[in-house]
Amino acid sequence: MGTAIVTLSADTMDANMREAERWLRQGERDLVSARNSCRTGDFEWACFQAQQSAEKSLKALLYARGFRKILTHSVYELIREISTFEPSFQTLKSEAKVLDSAYIMTRYPDSIVGNLTPSEYYDQEDAKECIEYADSICSAARRSLSG
Repeated sequence: MGTAIVTLSADTMDANMREAERWLRQGERDLVSARNSCRTGDFEWACFQAQQSAEKSLKALLYARGFRKILTHSVYELIREISTFEPSFQTLKSEAKVLDSAYIMTRYPDSIVGNLTPSEYYDQEDAKECIEYADSICSAARRSLSG
């Protein structure tokens, strides 16, 4: 048996690039929203929006590579997949893990041990860290898509 080679038509690749650009635009907008939430003291939302920014920016890269449906919300898993064709993204794995921890805990009180709510648990330091990490990941995604 030979190796199966799957090629995408030019129309399909054009559609994927349009989808990639759409996801990147939303990822960049989510980063703006994270910064706005941090400024207003909504630190838990800033952390969540930063996670969303990184997730959407990474999904943009996968769409650009021909992926059609991406089901995970894990920034770490997306980094691992992208690292198979862009090894430089491996340097962002620890940032991805921090952002993944913000996916559930920032939104649901029962995900935090004790009696605190996410709005009481997360502080400005957490928000700034998540925003910094998301910015690094978004910048890397933007560079990769541009060049």
